[in-house]
Amino acid sequence: MNKKRGFEIVGKYREQGINLPKRQTKNAAGYDIESAADFVVPSIWKFGVLNVLKFLFNKGKIEDLELDKVQKSIKPVLVPTGVKAYMQDDEVLLIASRSSNPLKRGLSIPNGIGVVDADYYNNESNEGELFVQLINFFPVDYKIKKGERLAQGIFIKYLTTDDDEGGLKERQGGFGSSGI
Repeated sequence: MNKKRGFEIVGKYREQGINLPKRQTKNAAGYDIESAADFVVPSIWKFGVLNVLKFLFNKGKIEDLELDKVQKSIKPVLVPTGVKAYMQDDEVLLIASRSSNPLKRGLSIPNGIGVVDADYYNNESNEGELFVQLINFFPVDYKIKKGERLAQGIFIKYLTTDDDEGGLKERQGGFGSSGI
């Protein structure tokens, strides 16, 4: 049988009770993606936002060490899912937020959607494991429980331009590596 698209459990999670993403209703477009582990998404207010305001009020004057600390404290986290996705070469998996995330949990996918290319599957860097990039804008840390639904994955076909050269290189890494 020739597999077209789907999900598999990443090697290091095979014996850890990971659920493959699934659609919750008959007409749902998205496959609910769960967290592979308990995980804390820190509040951006905890360390960084007040320091950023201080930085802005001081007209950009802040010590380099302090600026680095501020930037690290408000950056998104990558929550592991323990799953990878395979698909056809002309398809992409979009990772979109669940509608309840911002309203109930204060969580958001900071880049709007995640784009998982077909050649991300089984890459050497991380076996193609999907991660959900999240930021927490509520005033307290959010504690994710293993198995909690974080995002939804939607497989779609994509189009290319008439003069597209099809990419001239092979993927050289895992998460966020295709542009490097």
